[in-house]
Amino acid sequence: MAEALPRAAKALVGVRILNQLGAYALAFLAVLAGPRLAPAALAVFGVAALVSRWSGGLLLERLSPRATIALGLSATGAALLALAAARTPAQTLTATALVGLAFEIYEPASQELLARVTSGGQRQGAYALLGTSLAAAGAVGGLLAAILLPLGVRWLIAADALTCLAAAASTAALPGGASPRPAATVRRRKPRRPPPLLRSTVAGTAFAYGHLAVVMFLPLILLQRGAPHWLPGLAMTGAALPAPLTAHLARRRLEHRAHTVVLGAGSALLGLLALLMAVAHGLAVTVTAYLAWSAVGGLLLGRWPAMIADAAPEDDRPRWFAFFGSSWGIAQPVVPAVVAIAAGAAGGATTAAPLTAGAAFLTVPIVLAGRRARP
Repeated sequence: MAEALPRAAKALVGVRILNQLGAYALAFLAVLAGPRLAPAALAVFGVAALVSRWSGGLLLERLSPRATIALGLSATGAALLALAAARTPAQTLTATALVGLAFEIYEPASQELLARVTSGGQRQGAYALLGTSLAAAGAVGGLLAAILLPLGVRWLIAADALTCLAAAASTAALPGGASPRPAATVRRRKPRRPPPLLRSTVAGTAFAYGHLAVVMFLPLILLQRGAPHWLPGLAMTGAALPAPLTAHLARRRLEHRAHTVVLGAGSALLGLLALLMAVAHGLAVTVTAYLAWSAVGGLLLGRWPAMIADAAPEDDRPRWFAFFGSSWGIAQPVVPAVVAIAAGAAGGATTAAPLTAGAAFLTVPIVLAGRRARP
């Protein structure tokens, strides 16, 4: 698959792999902030990340994808260094906001660059390769987290900053890309939000909530259930290892299945496994369910962006990516708020997080079924 891809796609995958080696700050943000400050920090990060996702889409109207990716990675690295140095609650929240404002800038540009240099079945393969590569890099990153976490979570944040800055430097290998649309054209253009994009974004938001609710709270869940401090990072590594295999199986067995069918069925399985994490309080069962959850997630690698890239008009694609990508920005502040509300009835955040995640995942096939019913 990789040999059939253009050189630009391979270069982009390399940049994202380098960044992904340290991209675990979000999972440990709650640990850094502490129990009292964690809800506020996660909410601030989520709101700021939503703004950064839209900023990334708007920057594509003025800058090339390469310049936008470099800008986003550089700003994220600098903000992470500030977060690692923060000591007071005010400093932590301010630095968290700065990280969020830069965190998603590069994402629409990455998806747009892949869409520009690929087409047809090659496009889905490119997005799947990107997802698989990021999962493999996440395995190495999880091992690094297991090594550094006993020294302190600030070491994790600093390592994440360094990988961001190194990835920003490596964007020199990316093509400059086509010139953005002239400013006059941009001003005259009105954003289009057709029903298929809206429905996909609703489904994507539910999926993002489920994913983030598991990832954000997994370290706390494991630690509160008696795990040693090295286990969360090791669990992340073990969870990432099956992703390349499951993605390969998905390409062979599910390549010709409709995006909505695969995403709906996969989300239902993710929901059931998240519910298992909520009701099974034993550490071994929790880790096993999480590993299975991650393996199922590997089947879906590349499906969401491929679905949007195939459906979007070419000249409006950056806006489609930014609008659909806002699903993650919306979910990020909603997750801690919903978990905090549900914690009272569920018996604590460590149960409420996977419980609400399971419910969110199970809504995805319902929403996507409505999308399939429309021509």
